[in-house]
Amino acid sequence: MLTIHADSTGHALAVEGARVVAAGDVRELADAYPRARVRRWPGILTPGFVNLHGTELLEETYHPDPREAEELGTGPLTGDALAALALDDVRWGGSARRGVQRMLAHGTVAVACEALRRPAVVDAVRRTGLDLVSRTGRPGGVPSLDPLACGLPPRVPSPREPGSAARFAVFDVSDASELAERGASTCVATVIGGRLLYRRR
Repeated sequence: MLTIHADSTGHALAVEGARVVAAGDVRELADAYPRARVRRWPGILTPGFVNLHGTELLEETYHPDPREAEELGTGPLTGDALAALALDDVRWGGSARRGVQRMLAHGTVAVACEALRRPAVVDAVRRTGLDLVSRTGRPGGVPSLDPLACGLPPRVPSPREPGSAARFAVFDVSDASELAERGASTCVATVIGGRLLYRRR
């Protein structure tokens, strides 16, 4: 089914399957595709972000299960706190799935990683559809689920255009300046491969 995703500025993308078939003003796209479903989002459509710290956040961080909150808290665990857990593959896989979901909630559409070593993490990432971008060495900065809070210039995929992969994020802000000021937690929707993988409730 063809879906038109439109933001508050009137910019829109027409998506069919995993591809963008058209980009432009929402009224023009609605006229061109009268049978399409139209989703209207608050804020601005963007290409989303590449999180530069994929290895650190997925293979060197434990994202606690909500059921572990009383014992472990809710924030990511690293260093000595991580080492004390002695995680098996099942827990690493669950952590990676939760980590990816939290990345999606910050408009992340791809992660930059060295070669991932843990099969459970690789499987969890692939199942979500999050894109993996290869990297060499450590990028510096501070690993963060918010790509705008890591202390490095944000990396953004190419703008979406006809024929490109339907991969983008929507943030409930008026413009890029407000996004930079308020951060990526303003994300309301993340789409990868044409699938709505995150929607703020």
